Amino acid sequence: MSFWSHLDTLRGVFMRIAAIFVVAAVASFCVMPRVFDTVILAPCHDSFPLYRLLDAIAAGNPLFPAGLAEPFDLQLASLQLTSQFVTHMTASCWLAAIVTFPMAIYLLWGFVSPALYDHERRGIRRAFVFGNLMFYLGVATAYWLVFPLAVRFLATYQLSPGITAIVSLDSYMETLFTLVLLMGIVFELPLVAWLLGKMGLLTRRFFSRFRRHAVVALLIVAGLVTPTGDPFTMLAVFIPIYALWELSARLVPRPEPEPSPSVTTTT
Repeated sequence: MSFWSHLDTLRGVFMRIAAIFVVAAVASFCVMPRVFDTVILAPCHDSFPLYRLLDAIAAGNPLFPAGLAEPFDLQLASLQLTSQFVTHMTASCWLAAIVTFPMAIYLLWGFVSPALYDHERRGIRRAFVFGNLMFYLGVATAYWLVFPLAVRFLATYQLSPGITAIVSLDSYMETLFTLVLLMGIVFELPLVAWLLGKMGLLTRRFFSRFRRHAVVALLIVAGLVTPTGDPFTMLAVFIPIYALWELSARLVPRPEPEPSPSVTTTT
């Protein structure tokens, strides 16, 4: 195929990706009111599974703050005339992007794969499956763990009794989208480590050398994400992030042993 033929084929791939995204966005727009009430707004109420788990653990445990077991019900406010309509549109696009992400990568893979060797296809295929799995695992971690902890702490934090907290719909959605995207990207670190190891740019010695530094840094990150002061919530965020560090270390290929020099004898 000529260059222009390849370009025309690639344009067809992008058109199919765009068509799939539009169909998914329209479907998401139709079901968004129900999804919004049952999924997106679920962390606003104390019936959320994580809150019930924390309340059960905090009951009668002096290591946990007393406010952790208090009833929680966050009411959002729409402060602008277009906020609800814009949120409806953006949430539909975000949901469509999350759902169609594997399809888009698969179509791009179909365009690239004919130019690869058989062993390269097998490696990229495993990376495709693993990358998608880790992305959705990061999205799930953000929704079920990180975002609810951040919402409950920030919504109940009070600088002064004379200040009435009014949480806007825009700020709530921006925080949700940001954390979901960041955690989805962060959970791709093992895949990035594997690719860098394959290229010889990263070794297991790096992880063993800087493990102590990583533990301290990740504890600080967990404390910033969940500044509630109790050890359980901090560890709940620290353990998944540290598990990514260890998984990245395990996925980096071991260096191949150097061949021993041959010894020749003369008589």
